[in-house]
Amino acid sequence: MPYPIEQKLVVGVASSALFDLTVSDDIYQAEGVEAYRLHQEQNLDVPFPKGVAFPFIRRFLSINQAFPEQLPVEVVLLSRNSPETGLRVFRSINHYNLDITRAAFMSGRSPYEYIPAFNASLFLSAHEGDVQRAIDADYPAGLVLPTRIYDDEIDSELRVAFDFDGVIADDEAESVYKQHLDLGEFQAHERDRKAIPHQPGPLADLYRKLSLIRQLEDRKLAEDPQYKRILRIAMVTARNAPAHERVVTTLKNWGVSPDESFFLGGMEKARVLQILKPHMFFDDQRSHLFSAAGDLPMVHVPFGIANKVPAAPPLAPSRRHNDSLVEQRPEDRFAPGTQLQPQGD
Repeated sequence: MPYPIEQKLVVGVASSALFDLTVSDDIYQAEGVEAYRLHQEQNLDVPFPKGVAFPFIRRFLSINQAFPEQLPVEVVLLSRNSPETGLRVFRSINHYNLDITRAAFMSGRSPYEYIPAFNASLFLSAHEGDVQRAIDADYPAGLVLPTRIYDDEIDSELRVAFDFDGVIADDEAESVYKQHLDLGEFQAHERDRKAIPHQPGPLADLYRKLSLIRQLEDRKLAEDPQYKRILRIAMVTARNAPAHERVVTTLKNWGVSPDESFFLGGMEKARVLQILKPHMFFDDQRSHLFSAAGDLPMVHVPFGIANKVPAAPPLAPSRRHNDSLVEQRPEDRFAPGTQLQPQGD
C-alpha cells in the first residue's frame, strides 16, 4: 500500500521536464495528434532521452533510499498526455529505474488544477502556459528552461539553489524597487523592516520541507558519522548589506537555514552557479537565468511584479475610415486561440 501522500514532500513533474520530447513535439506540431499518437506507439520501448529535470528528480528520489522507513519524498507525473500516449513515458521511467508510480493523464488538458490534490510543493513543466496558470492560481510551479544535460551518476549529492525575492519570499521588496527603480529606496525600505519577516513566496513550502529533509540528514549523521549527505541547499540573491538582514530574519522566523547563502549585490549569479553547479536553480527573473556555457538547469518562477506585463503604449492610428479613427492593438496580430506549445506536455 503506498505511503500516505499527505506525509511526504511531493514534486509534480510533467514529462516535458523529465524527458527530452523534442522529436515528439516536432511531430505533433508538424503532423498533428494522430501522427503523435502513432509515433509513441511505434517507439513504445524506445526510452526518451533525459530532460532538464532528470538529474534533479533522480537524486530527489534517492532520499527515500537513505530513509526507507520514513520514505519522505515522492514524485508524481502530471501529464497532458492520454494514458495511451503516456505509456511510453512510464516505460521510460521504468527504464531509468525511477520510483514514480502515481500519475494524472489529462488527454490534452492542463494538469495544473490537480497540484493540491497530490499535495505537491512544486510542479515542474516545460509548458509555459501550464506553469503560468498554476502561479496565477497560487500554486507552486516553475518553468524548466532548455539547457544541455549532463547527469554525473558518480555525483550523488542533490544541490538546489533558490533566489529569495519572488521565490522563497513574496515580492514586497521587489515591488518597492520596481516602483521607482531606486536602489537606495529599496535598501531603506528593507533596513527599516529588518525585524519584520517577509510573507511566504510561491516556493516557500518547498524550501521549508527540504529543510526538514536536511534535519533528517542531521540526525542520521549524528547516529552514523560515515553517512554521506544527499541534500545541499543554497540561496543566491542579488541583495547585499544592509538588505540581507531581513532575509536572515525571515528564514530564522521560519526555523530554516540554507547550507550556503550568497548576497551578490547585483553580480551575475552565474559566476556563483558555475561553481556551485546546482541541479536546479529557481529565480523569478529571466534575466538572471543565464549561463554562458548553457549548461545550468534553470527554472523560471513567473510570479509577482517582476513578471507583470508592462502597460501597453497608447494605441496608434492605423487608418481613417469614414472620418472615424480605426485603431490597431498589438494583440490583433495574433489569431485567437493560437497554440504555441504541443499537446503532450
